[in-house]
Amino acid sequence: MMNQDSEASSSTTSHYSSSSSSSSILFNYPLLAALLSFVLAQTIKVFTSWYKERRWDVKQLIGSGGMPSSHSATVTALALAVGLQEGFGGSMFAISLVIACVVMYDAFGVRLQAGRQAEVLNQIVYELPAEHPLAESRPLRELLGHTPPQVIAGATLGVVTASIAYLIVIARS
Repeated sequence: MMNQDSEASSSTTSHYSSSSSSSSILFNYPLLAALLSFVLAQTIKVFTSWYKERRWDVKQLIGSGGMPSSHSATVTALALAVGLQEGFGGSMFAISLVIACVVMYDAFGVRLQAGRQAEVLNQIVYELPAEHPLAESRPLRELLGHTPPQVIAGATLGVVTASIAYLIVIARS
């Protein structure tokens, strides 16, 4: 019985490894869904920034923070795409889901608090007398993390992107 289980496991492993090694990275659905979700989130940030501040800020294309969270969009799209492609009961989905949860928790937890601390430190440095050695120091980046709505919006974008990409992949098959 043990020998049959290991043979079945071996054939399953070889099936997955041979199918994944013969595929081009250009057709890697989970990778493409994640990258597309990232690009869409970063692009949307330019428009949400304009809506909020009434000025175009192209730096939002490469910046962190803002609406929606591109980190959340990326990891959610990756996890869902892996689940849709490999199955939701497998190890790959479990790993993707745990990483997605850690990234999203970090985005609205640690990174958000670090950004708020940067705001306070920048204000302290701004109020220092001109002769103080730190008065000329470069301000810290304040927009590091995300609020919960920004994380939820990013995750929603990731789900929508991965789902639409999956429907396109299925339609092409």
